[in-house]
Amino acid sequence: MIRLHVTKTVVVLGLSCMAASIASAQTAPTGEQLFKQRCQACHTIAPGAKGMMGPNLAGIVGAKAGSSAYAYSPALKGSGITWDKQKLDQYLAGPSKMIPGVRMPMSVPDAAQRQAIIAFLAAHS
Repeated sequence: MIRLHVTKTVVVLGLSCMAASIASAQTAPTGEQLFKQRCQACHTIAPGAKGMMGPNLAGIVGAKAGSSAYAYSPALKGSGITWDKQKLDQYLAGPSKMIPGVRMPMSVPDAAQRQAIIAFLAAHS
C-alpha cells in the first residue's frame, strides 16, 4: 500500500514538472515581444525612420557599426565591426565590455532572449 502511494506521488510530481516545462516553453516571449519590452523605448526598426535615443536598427544584421545616420559614440563608430549574429550576441550581452566607451547602457544577460531579439532583427535586415 505504501509503495503504491509513493509510486503515484512520483508520477504526479513528474507530470507536474513536465506540465510546468511545457507551459514555460509556450509562454517564452518572442523576439518581437522582447524587442518591444527591452529595445523599443530607444530604437525603431521601421525602415527609413529617424533614430530615437538609439539608432534605427532596420537592416542592422550585415551593416557596419556606426554607418547609419545617427550620432554614434566615437568608440562605436571607430570599432570597425560589421554586425553579424555573433557580434550582436556579444554586444547585447555587455555593450561596454565589448566596446568600451559606447553609450548603450542596457544589456540582455539571458542568452535565449538575445538569440530571440537577434532573430527578430535579422528578419528586418
